[in-house]
Amino acid sequence: MTQRPLPTKDRLIRTAAQLFQRRGYHGVGLSELLTEAEAPKGSLYHHFPNGKSDLALASATWASDQMLRLIAASFEPAESFHAGMQVLCGKVAKLFDKSGQWDGCPISSTLFEGPDNAAFRAHARHLFEGWITEGAHHARRFGLGDPQKTAETMFILLQGGWMLARARQSSDVLRRLPEMLPRAD
Repeated sequence: MTQRPLPTKDRLIRTAAQLFQRRGYHGVGLSELLTEAEAPKGSLYHHFPNGKSDLALASATWASDQMLRLIAASFEPAESFHAGMQVLCGKVAKLFDKSGQWDGCPISSTLFEGPDNAAFRAHARHLFEGWITEGAHHARRFGLGDPQKTAETMFILLQGGWMLARARQSSDVLRRLPEMLPRAD
């Protein structure tokens, strides 16, 4: 049994997320994106009336949703916040290794390296706040004293850890992040 191909819109979103993550918003041309997604040119504007900028917003949302699932899958079965953080960092390290060690954060690469506009910045803020909210939910669930601060620290560690791992070309940086988070368990 063969697997059905993804609908064109989904192929465009996923392909854009991968290409933007690898080379940033300005490093990806529409022709390349359409070729990689195996999509006709008209489909881009059919699904994304404002073209590349609408696709960038959709691809950043898709990538953020993947991260939210990863956070939930790491913390839901955990016995403590620290244990959840260890699982999360291990999974992020595997993603880093799989990416070839040079890809940036898909949201930052897409929205901060794209056109300097308020819509991109507001969308990035919304997506990142979602990650922090998910982290705070788990910190609260484990009874940590300041769930918001813990979640913001987790976010800062993940973002900074990814940058340092890229610079050092080593996922070990990511695996050591849980040691830097204050333990309350």
